[in-house]
Amino acid sequence: MSETPSIRLIAGLGNPGPRYDRTRHNAGFWFVEALARRHGGHFKSERRFAGDVARVQLEGQEVWLLKPMSFMNHSGQPIRLLADFYKIPPEAILVVHDEIDLPPGAARLKRGGGHGGHNGLRHIMGHMGQDFLRLRLGVGHPGHRDEVVPFVLSRPPKAEEEAVTQAIERALDVVPEVVTGALQQAMNRLHS
Repeated sequence: MSETPSIRLIAGLGNPGPRYDRTRHNAGFWFVEALARRHGGHFKSERRFAGDVARVQLEGQEVWLLKPMSFMNHSGQPIRLLADFYKIPPEAILVVHDEIDLPPGAARLKRGGGHGGHNGLRHIMGHMGQDFLRLRLGVGHPGHRDEVVPFVLSRPPKAEEEAVTQAIERALDVVPEVVTGALQQAMNRLHS
């Protein structure tokens, strides 16, 4: 018996272009790229969705992967375009993003809630409400709020990048439960 709707769209947040490639703010891109690699998906640019899109089979279900190419602060529109086209409700969407309130290496699943100052989430909520599921990938905090923007737009030191990558690997392992709606089971495994 599934506790929540099955996930049909996984959107990883980030900024397009090589300048932002391995920055903290692109942790969501890192996740969906790793998920596509693991399940044989290949991203291709889809102008009508303003993003790079891949399709994978997870637990016998077709799941869309999306990297919005609209820059972080406008992430809501590409997600909305794809969700509307394929008639995917917000409850069937997982948004993966960097989280400064968690240390590097932490990964947490959460449904609903506020945007916590994350402009990508703020924009998505403006387009879709807040009923979507989130995967929060910890990237750490610079210590002062005035330093947040340069911090998230810079590349983490090697040890922190490895911690985020390990968190992504652990999160990838619970994707089957997340996709099939066994959210509590996924949370128990990921958060322990």
